[in-house]
Amino acid sequence: MKFGLQVGYSGAEIADQVASAQLADELGFHSIWTAEAYGSDAISPLVWMGAHTKNVKLATGIMQMPARTPAMTAMTAATLDALSGGRFICGIGLSGPQVVEGWHGQPYGKPLVKTREYIEILRTIWKREKPLEFSGEHYQIPYAGPKATGLGKPLKSILHPRPDIPIYVAAIGPRNVALAAEVSDGFLPAFFNPYAADVFKPSLDEGFAKRSSQLRPSSEFEVVAGCAVIVTDDVQGALGFVKPGLALYIGGMGARGRNFYNDLAKRYGYEEAAKEIQDLYLDGKKKEAVAAVPDELADAVSLVGPVERIKERFAVWKESPCTVMLLGGRDRKTFEMMVELGS
Repeated sequence: MKFGLQVGYSGAEIADQVASAQLADELGFHSIWTAEAYGSDAISPLVWMGAHTKNVKLATGIMQMPARTPAMTAMTAATLDALSGGRFICGIGLSGPQVVEGWHGQPYGKPLVKTREYIEILRTIWKREKPLEFSGEHYQIPYAGPKATGLGKPLKSILHPRPDIPIYVAAIGPRNVALAAEVSDGFLPAFFNPYAADVFKPSLDEGFAKRSSQLRPSSEFEVVAGCAVIVTDDVQGALGFVKPGLALYIGGMGARGRNFYNDLAKRYGYEEAAKEIQDLYLDGKKKEAVAAVPDELADAVSLVGPVERIKERFAVWKESPCTVMLLGGRDRKTFEMMVELGS
């Protein structure tokens, strides 16, 4: 098992995570992961931490595709990868309709088509085999649609990037997971449950069966999952720390009938709880929604309790498809314990 530092996105004020990043670098962590929603962006903190570290990989988990054209993402990735000595991992995702249309003012579109086109454009830019030309359902380069000047010219990156910068895709639904396995180097599931990891297997197998031989082999495909690790004698209290995040995503990150996180909770076997959490959350009863999160689910997606309990439950994670576990915070003893367990 490899480990990453999960920085995520900021709250009302952004915190300096350099000390945590340097600790992760010192302990031989695989990667550092930033995120973005509708506050802090994913790249700026990653550049700041990258400047203060030497070996740990720098990853976005994720950059929102609707916020950037494929060319802008390709440029950003190529630049940070070059400045960091080849340490960048390009984690991308489509987000959800509420953020895409409500924050970025972009049409949500067809997720599978858009993701496939986006990744193809990224790789074309990085390879530099010819000037960029692309004609798809979502992207046309050079642009030739309404109000076009007709002056668009196919261009090739001035910077000569690493052509195989890794691309990881945030995926939840079965078809998105299959697409990630087919065209990318890894995927990031939400609140990964190692006890129900089989829900992803059919999709992964479907994608791997279509995978091009020009990509990295499926044996190198990474599954990157966050996990709260809390060493304590108060298991119930620790689960109370985990539940608010689950309630937010299962209940509030999407509308009724269009919440991918809620759908995943149902696929894990929590159909009734998922509906109750969403109904309470969307009715403004957030405390009640948190209380409705099953102990079993909160326990499955985290590692909490005394050290011996964590060791026992970590064995399930090691046997699961997860290859990179993301840890939050900056507690050296916890990080050292996990590195020892993962070795």
